[in-house]
Amino acid sequence: MNLNFKALAVVVIIMGLMVVGGYKLGTQQASNEIAKQKGLPAVANQNMSAGELPPGAQVPLNHPPIDSAAPAAAPAASMSTFPQPSTPQADLAGMGGSASTPLAQLTGDSQFAHFRVGNRNVKGLAVDGQYVWIGTSGGVIRYNTVDDKYDVFDNRIEGVLSNGVFHVSRIDNRLAVGTYGGGLSVMDLDTSVWTNYNIPNGLADQFVYDLQKTSNGDIWIATWSGANRIRGGDLDDNSKWDMFTVENTDGGIPNPWVYGVEEGLNGDIWLATEEGLALYRGGKWQNWQHKDGLGAPIEVVRDAITSRNDPAKASQHHARQKSEQGLEDVDIAYNPNYIISLAVDSDGIVWAGTWGGGLARFDGENWTNYTTADGLPGNHIFMLHIDIDGQLWIGTSKGLARFKQDGAGFDVMTTADGLYANNVFSLAKADNGTIWVGSFGGVAKLSGPINN
Repeated sequence: MNLNFKALAVVVIIMGLMVVGGYKLGTQQASNEIAKQKGLPAVANQNMSAGELPPGAQVPLNHPPIDSAAPAAAPAASMSTFPQPSTPQADLAGMGGSASTPLAQLTGDSQFAHFRVGNRNVKGLAVDGQYVWIGTSGGVIRYNTVDDKYDVFDNRIEGVLSNGVFHVSRIDNRLAVGTYGGGLSVMDLDTSVWTNYNIPNGLADQFVYDLQKTSNGDIWIATWSGANRIRGGDLDDNSKWDMFTVENTDGGIPNPWVYGVEEGLNGDIWLATEEGLALYRGGKWQNWQHKDGLGAPIEVVRDAITSRNDPAKASQHHARQKSEQGLEDVDIAYNPNYIISLAVDSDGIVWAGTWGGGLARFDGENWTNYTTADGLPGNHIFMLHIDIDGQLWIGTSKGLARFKQDGAGFDVMTTADGLYANNVFSLAKADNGTIWVGSFGGVAKLSGPINN
């Protein structure tokens, strides 16, 4: 029997294209469905990198926009080699500041260096020995502080579906990366193999904002459609995945958009949502809003807030929340129920960073709110971090603050003191005391004594 090998090859190629096309169409349809739920425009095609937005699309206003342009072309990655960095990341290890940083700022007791990542935001930072993991809107960067080299992990690698990174942390011998629209990607640090966990595994939503491994071994995940608990931390066993939503908690979680998860005393689980603070204790849920004391009143912060950015203009979701919370007449960037960041200290005190309502402290019964009137550089609290020494760091829209341990105000840092930019989205502290601070466009490395 004579075989027409050319014809056979053409058939194989056509079948392969059909499979790929079907996969891309399915991915696009799933993304569009989630975009519809979020009030975002549907994606017209998939010719852009995951985690980027099509022209005209908008993201929630608590962070800078995801890149609108695809990164420069680079060789395809394989499992045994790292991808080559794209052009904007080529300056990552550029030491000694940037063109916009006066040389005079490099002198004094506190020394700093700047690491540029291009037109990208740095939402996640984690220090792991000699490595610093940097989560950007262009992928994850592993920077080696010893030899000044770095590797880039993005959606050219199997198991990484989105370049937009919200969260990065080490969980045992794995690196956990929460992404914008690509679910949870986890790298085995021994083999460098990535695994993606998504809606088919039981994930509540493809938008993963935070992750926490608790003292009993469970893993909690904050998403924009509720929260997940993976009992025993067994991500590969779908039967261990529990989902908590507004509906199945009878409103215990007051809003589906969950921005942070933290463990408190005695196994308490605290969630930061767009409509207040939620607590899971002993199988029961409880929550608090502005009416209970969360966030400063608008009369206290109105004069200090110059931004007129209205999240209600960005999506139907925000517009509905604003209406339901009675904020229709607010014409500034203010929603005290909207918790962007969360931390719980060793005494069980809960710290909540709000959208314009300043920093809120909750001891389980009483609320105390701190604003620019108390010394904070800004009232939009993008980041809260309690470091290895127990100090609370506050990242705002106008600089970085450190809560004085005697409770007498804040030490404040801005670009004049070495920050890359004044909008601070992430922070990590190394064992040697070095502070890494993530902003839009880059990271600042701060060493030496840090004084106001």
